[in-house]
Amino acid sequence: MPKVDLYNMKGEVVGDIQLCDNVFGAEVNKEVLHAVVVNQLANKRQGTQSTKTKSEVRGGGKKPWRQKGTGRARQGSIRSAQWIKGGIVLGPKPRSYRYTMPKKVKRIAMKSALTSKVSGNEIFVLDALTLDAIKTKSMVGVLNSLKVDSSALIVIDSKNENVVKSARNIPGVKTAYVNTLNVFDILKYDKFIITKDAVEKVEEVYA
Repeated sequence: MPKVDLYNMKGEVVGDIQLCDNVFGAEVNKEVLHAVVVNQLANKRQGTQSTKTKSEVRGGGKKPWRQKGTGRARQGSIRSAQWIKGGIVLGPKPRSYRYTMPKKVKRIAMKSALTSKVSGNEIFVLDALTLDAIKTKSMVGVLNSLKVDSSALIVIDSKNENVVKSARNIPGVKTAYVNTLNVFDILKYDKFIITKDAVEKVEEVYA
């Protein structure tokens, strides 16, 4: 079972914690990770892009010149695709890019992502994360104590407005609850900061 240091908010090591081998010590499956990240990004797409066909472009009701006798190519409308400001042939139309992945695959991807943070020494487990007030400076102090100078994902077990609002103005820092944790965010942020209580909930869900 992987063992990592347990920190307090001052950045001091106050012990260690045994992580579930099933969740934080699984085999990293890169193919599944890629598939799930692509799925998440696809599901975020709005799919609102749209182009106008010949029939939708304004104008072009009259035949530009007679069919024969001009020496020019025959034309039926100045809104045909070959004309400037004409319609678009086979252009994009509004559509949904959403598709679902099997739950089993998503579980494998989540375990792979969590394991990659442990194996890369990019995880910080805190014994607790509580702030008396909404203050960005306090959260910056916690990050500095942990010597986190890059992007970070902070995971907490339950709603904590002081923590969330204190972190939201810090560039490259995002907070998440255990039930909103996803593979893309875990991989996107360099450091993974999680409370001890949140670790227990993650293990309860994915073990």
